[in-house]
Amino acid sequence: MTFDFDDPKYYDVKAVEKELERVTELCDGCRRCYRLCTPFDFMLDDCVDKNDGDISKITSADYRKMVDLCWQCKLCFNHCPYTPPHKWNIDFPRLMLRAKAARAKHEGITLQDRALGDVDLVGAIGSATAPFSNWANSFPPHRAVMEKVLGIEKSRRLPTFHRRTFASWMTARGTRPANPKTSVTLFYSCSVNYNEPQVGRDVVSVLEKNDCAVKCPEQVCCGMPFLDGGDIEGARKNARKNIESLKSAAARGEKIVVPQPTCSYVLKHEYPLLVPGDEAKSVAAATMDLFEYLASRKTEGTLNTDFAGKAPGRVSYQMPCHLRAQNMGFKTRDVLQTVPGTAVSVIEKCTAMDGTWGMKKEYFPISMQFAKKAAAEMEAAKPDVFSTDCSLSALQIEEASGKKPVHPIALLREAYGIPEEH
Repeated sequence: MTFDFDDPKYYDVKAVEKELERVTELCDGCRRCYRLCTPFDFMLDDCVDKNDGDISKITSADYRKMVDLCWQCKLCFNHCPYTPPHKWNIDFPRLMLRAKAARAKHEGITLQDRALGDVDLVGAIGSATAPFSNWANSFPPHRAVMEKVLGIEKSRRLPTFHRRTFASWMTARGTRPANPKTSVTLFYSCSVNYNEPQVGRDVVSVLEKNDCAVKCPEQVCCGMPFLDGGDIEGARKNARKNIESLKSAAARGEKIVVPQPTCSYVLKHEYPLLVPGDEAKSVAAATMDLFEYLASRKTEGTLNTDFAGKAPGRVSYQMPCHLRAQNMGFKTRDVLQTVPGTAVSVIEKCTAMDGTWGMKKEYFPISMQFAKKAAAEMEAAKPDVFSTDCSLSALQIEEASGKKPVHPIALLREAYGIPEEH
């Protein structure tokens, strides 16, 4: 299967369907991913078994639905025994992306995907008009119009916008300390910038506690929401902007630290494909998820362990799928358990949100089925606090349980005894 976005064959609808047939037949013979997620259940129950195993009877409409049911958790890739360099060369998440991209190329990008994909535009408007935007997003008539026009589920809890973005706060505050032992570049993410600026402030506080000078060059959304709608060019445009902004940090040997798992995944694994070349590869190589970076400092013996504040206690920690997909182990757990008196229960349950998929009316009920299972397992651990690195997983868990998980960096800031910055 080709991953070359410049190859016209990548967008050939007939070639994509032929590849879907090939992969479906191989998946039928394996079935390791059966009951892993909705697309595989639909593939095997409603497409293969319904047709008595005759793959030729599966229709184009069936394949289309299979593609639409995928929310890009990426977990099947690590689960699959036939991923590259195996001769069968199965990469199910990238095949789903290719199918969406081919559809978008020939049918156009839907209004729904355009609206959900341009996070910087939506975020800029939402933050500039806050708190009115937050009121509007809780006003039933307005939500009914959003559902009618954009297909965003009217009962779905939406992220909160903040008038003062993280980027504007950081610009006004500036980089500290004066004599750092190391410098890092922060890719703070659009969700932190517009919706969770306190997470960004906590990141800066904790990194500075560990003698880091934190730099925040100009940046845009990582581009994953564009990919969700098959908008390859939108994603590439954002990737090029971010690579241009981050390449000097990589060249200096600085780590590019990311507090949102989806964004760290995209910078590491998608950018070298979206923008082939050494600059994208160097940015990818320099990128570390936030707790991956802190865990590396722990391993080096340079993590500050002067915990003079409040210990987190019993933490029920939902590990986001896009961290699990990076195959890095349980770095967040390992760092949090450095704090005396802390016990972390790791919940490896997908919340089926993705950046945009769980926002859509047609998939909201399915997403909540997964979110409720994750929330129930978190509750079963009888924790003092819920936590997850992913702000959108937190939104799902709050929707399912009524309890909002905190980002683990907030727990670490409190453990250090550092007051919130505003």
